[in-house]
Amino acid sequence: MEYITLNNGVKMPMLGFGVFQVPDPEVCEQAVLDAINSGYRLIDTAAAYFNEEAVGKAIAKCGVPREELFITTKLWVQDASYESAKKAVETSLKKLGTDYLDLYLIHQPMGDYYGAYRAMEEMYKEGKLKAIGVCNFYPHILTDFCETVSVKPAVNQVELHPFFQQENALKVMKEYGVTPEAWGPFAEGNHGIFTHPVLSAIGEKYGKTPAQVALRWNIQRGVVVIPKSTHKERMEQNFDVFDFELSNEDMNEIGKLDLGHSEIVDHTNPDFIKMIHNLKVHQ
Repeated sequence: MEYITLNNGVKMPMLGFGVFQVPDPEVCEQAVLDAINSGYRLIDTAAAYFNEEAVGKAIAKCGVPREELFITTKLWVQDASYESAKKAVETSLKKLGTDYLDLYLIHQPMGDYYGAYRAMEEMYKEGKLKAIGVCNFYPHILTDFCETVSVKPAVNQVELHPFFQQENALKVMKEYGVTPEAWGPFAEGNHGIFTHPVLSAIGEKYGKTPAQVALRWNIQRGVVVIPKSTHKERMEQNFDVFDFELSNEDMNEIGKLDLGHSEIVDHTNPDFIKMIHNLKVHQ
């Protein structure tokens, strides 16, 4: 495993396991157990994934000491205020069965996320949150945020894959010492990523799959990746990306695949914003 040191000195694995769209408790619990048994130590969940309790059960059963795991969860928009964020953190801690979180993120830059972050800063200073950060903060939003808050976010989790590379976003993150983390590192299966001719040709040189090439490409850019799979064989394949290194030529070829925009989500669409606000994680 390779690690990156966050801006507060915390070490974070460069490769983790995501559980987005795995709401079934039994499936999620088994997937996390399989991932940990395959070597993963970073587990990424969220209040809005409705599976924190399942992740917590897997953590309790896995046999790996808590201090060797890196657990991330996220604050949903419904709880984006100072008081609600305090309660949301406690709820997540209880569901996950732990007394601290390695990383806690604001899931979307919506609602009173500045108020929520003030609460997170306090809980960070108390030690309940080892690192705090954000998700889906585009460059202009991240810039304003970093110029305003007292504790710079350690991580910004955004969509990053060969077809949406966000070089400008990475540049801004680097300026403020924010580590990029990729959600959807496989573009959610779009663009034929698992059989793409460019990724396939590069993979053949190293005896690797297109998926492994896509993960290695992001890791070499300094991006933490959290691929998801409920199949143990694929989990193991995704984990096997630390025994080869892409050449500059390979990196440049993958660079040509960038479309310059997302084809998964449009954060500027008013209907999307309304939908996010209407999604409730509790009564």
